[in-house]
Amino acid sequence: MVQTPLSPHTLYPDSDGKPMADNTLQYQWIVRLVENLRVLLQDEVAFVAGDLLWYPVQVEQGKPPTQAPDAMVVLGRPAGHRGSYKQWQEDNIPPQVVFEILSPSNTRHEMVQKQLFYQQHGVLEMYFYDPESQDFWGFSRQQADADCVLLTRLNLPWVSPLLQIRFEWFEDGLAVFYPDGAPFKDFETLANDLTQAQAERDQAQVERDAAFAKL
Repeated sequence: MVQTPLSPHTLYPDSDGKPMADNTLQYQWIVRLVENLRVLLQDEVAFVAGDLLWYPVQVEQGKPPTQAPDAMVVLGRPAGHRGSYKQWQEDNIPPQVVFEILSPSNTRHEMVQKQLFYQQHGVLEMYFYDPESQDFWGFSRQQADADCVLLTRLNLPWVSPLLQIRFEWFEDGLAVFYPDGAPFKDFETLANDLTQAQAERDQAQVERDAAFAKL
């Protein structure tokens, strides 16, 4: 009996069938991280994504290993649209930084499996946060073959070695800051700020054009 080869789409689907978030608080955190990280890295060669399936290795048949971090950063790969992140098509560069925002449905066993996956496949920094229970932990290492250093609330404030963003703990939970000290903002505030900044740039250009026309 001749077996029909599986198509790449069958081997590497672009969706795992799971929702991006289980509740609004988890969703708010995921969007906040992804959008602020995109702003942070907009002038760098970097790919930022949320809830995107990452396939670290190519397989001929069977189920390939995969995870979909709530947010991930790949330094050295350009921004752009992708149905999934197939690492062998991306100069074999794995995500260096990943974030997981937990919901009540997530289990400790599930998170341990994610940690092992990320460690095995080259992630250098991984951060886990439950905004409801206010539980936070993470792991950091300088290179893929080095031991991971455990991070907890006791390590905060903590500055990401790769991104230079700062994690700090307050009475109401975790906060994340840009390297210049500005806080990560909710999507609505961030969008308004970007719109205002673009309007100011457009107005400045109009004024420059008007001044040039008078010469």
